Amino acid sequence: MESAAVFAGLHHNPGHHNHLLGPSRSAIKLLSPSIDKSHFVPLPLKLQKQSHFASYSDNSAINNGNPLRVASPASNVTSELADIDWDNLGFGFMPTDYMYIMKCSQGENFSKGELQRFGNIELSPSAGILNYGQGLFEGLKAYRKHDGNILLFRPEENAMRLKMGAERMCMPSPSVEQFVEAVKATVLANERWIPPPGKGSLYIRPLLMGSGAVLGLAPAPEYTLLIYVAPVGNYFKEGLAPIDLIVETEMHRATPGGTGGIKTIGNYAAVLKAQSAAKAKGYSDVLYLDSVQKRYLEEVSSCNVFIVKGNLIVTPAIKGTILPGITRKSIIDVALSQGFQVEERLVSVDELLDADEVFCTGTAVVVSPVGSITHQGRRVTYGNDGVGLVSQQLYSALTSLQMGLSEDKMGWIVELK
Repeated sequence: MESAAVFAGLHHNPGHHNHLLGPSRSAIKLLSPSIDKSHFVPLPLKLQKQSHFASYSDNSAINNGNPLRVASPASNVTSELADIDWDNLGFGFMPTDYMYIMKCSQGENFSKGELQRFGNIELSPSAGILNYGQGLFEGLKAYRKHDGNILLFRPEENAMRLKMGAERMCMPSPSVEQFVEAVKATVLANERWIPPPGKGSLYIRPLLMGSGAVLGLAPAPEYTLLIYVAPVGNYFKEGLAPIDLIVETEMHRATPGGTGGIKTIGNYAAVLKAQSAAKAKGYSDVLYLDSVQKRYLEEVSSCNVFIVKGNLIVTPAIKGTILPGITRKSIIDVALSQGFQVEERLVSVDELLDADEVFCTGTAVVVSPVGSITHQGRRVTYGNDGVGLVSQQLYSALTSLQMGLSEDKMGWIVELK
């Protein structure tokens, strides 16, 4: 069990609290945040008054001889909920209290991360992230239980996927232990922003970016891991209700040999044009096909896709152009445990249009049932315009596990309190 306020790598320096110094001694400067001050409220008085920290070194987080330092205020600190409308929480950015920053130089290892007040950051105009898109991100959630416990869902999977993406993008990455401890620290520092049970979740966004200045095409000389959070509700405004997709036949999300299989930032900017056009026509999102034969399913803009036929659940195989979603992986395991047959292979458009049910999976949406697919002017509906039985069953099973409402037989849940 973790303390209620674990601050991983918190190094207080009263004279330099607005700057973060990396191994190269260059600074990321925290700017005055241009945020809605009505949401930016100081920590509860009890935490403000807590002045001394008991620190310890987590040896499991050592990857270069330097420990990830963790400081923990007294365990009797309480956190009151932020004053926002929890009943009408959408999926959008909302500034919270703290963010986490950890830096390293090219060829070195991450160490000594730090929590800072949430705010804007300053980057060189020549930063690798700005000029050459050398960046990755992750997404995961924290949930609040009725008994006060705070739960994370498989954070080590996000850490391993970040490492895989970093290798492809020629970037150093934090160790799995460093990543998980940094996520824990950020969540606990922003505890009052975690929605009440059943009202939503705290979305956690880790960013790994080339923050050092580089003019010629080359890996950046310095890298920053930044983690921020925001309370969120449903990703699609429909909630757990059928969404309408259109199959895109001209533009493609990824190509063989490219970066479609990692969570690099450029993958998402590339889908905005097709997604915007689809939404203008009344569709919820776009389903992309392979770029070679243009007849096999790949994924939705930010979700994996599954089709159901009887007791068989099929999803496109991971082959370098499809992101290995953590929710995707979890749904496969849950489906198998419930007696479904699951196949990962090529899935044609014809098979899609003949399915009994279709649903999408992702961290933000969890499981989103598909009500209709439109392909070259032909519209096919599923589930009599309602949520399919299989989609509902899998959604209920996974969300119950994520929220701590059912026994975690898989060993996927990390408790913070």
